[in-house]
Amino acid sequence: MEAAERAAELAQWAADRADVAVSLAVLVGLVLLGEGVRRILSRVLAHSGLEVHAAELVSTLQLCCCTHELRVLSDVGRIERRLAHTLTYVAAVVHGLTFRGAIGNPACTLVHVYRRRLVLGAALRRIVCQFAAAAAARTVMRFAWSLGLSGMHVHHQARGFQCTSPIHAPLTATAVELVCAFTVQTAMTHTRNVEDKYRVHAVAAVITTTVYAGGPSTGAVFNPALAFSTQFRCSGPSLAEYCLVYWLGPMLGMLGSVLLSDWLEGQKPVQWR
Repeated sequence: MEAAERAAELAQWAADRADVAVSLAVLVGLVLLGEGVRRILSRVLAHSGLEVHAAELVSTLQLCCCTHELRVLSDVGRIERRLAHTLTYVAAVVHGLTFRGAIGNPACTLVHVYRRRLVLGAALRRIVCQFAAAAAARTVMRFAWSLGLSGMHVHHQARGFQCTSPIHAPLTATAVELVCAFTVQTAMTHTRNVEDKYRVHAVAAVITTTVYAGGPSTGAVFNPALAFSTQFRCSGPSLAEYCLVYWLGPMLGMLGSVLLSDWLEGQKPVQWR
């Protein structure tokens, strides 16, 4: 009897590892495909003015698709939190290195408007691209999961691709998203003069820490487009509550970070020579 139980446990362990391997292959494939499409479009659309919007579409699609797979791996595959956070860190680094000027976050895009790095019209076009890519990611990943590449994908399809929101108290969840967005934006602000190859690791470490702290409460998304793709179809809260938590929370968090940073900069004493 014990031998049979041990054999069953080993078989389940092997199946779980196989599911993780398939998900890792899917993640790598998504990044490589996104990078290839970005390179092709940057050449085809060079000097047309459309290459920026194409990069925004492809990069946001890559971000949302990878997050969908990571969420299923965590929720359905039930992987250890340590492995989930390691993959979050690696994914954040890869996205940071491959986005090539794309922003991928409507709240960050509005920060660029405030900083006068983008005019409002250009920012709105980027935001449209981000939400279009977020919506497309749902269809892309449902198709990928329907291929049944792993037992986890088959199980997810059998459940009708359902997911459950972690939100229980909307106001508390809004505060969590606000703090997460504030923290990440502050890290981005204070590392803006650091060389990119080092900066992405610093920001990724902060993102992973906020996911560790805020993940159980909201998923720690702090990105309105990403939340629209990965959270809004889940059962639980109403649309208004989703907008409050995942749209208003990050917007206020990033705005608060930017305003505080500007205020602190203004409080620095003048250096007389």
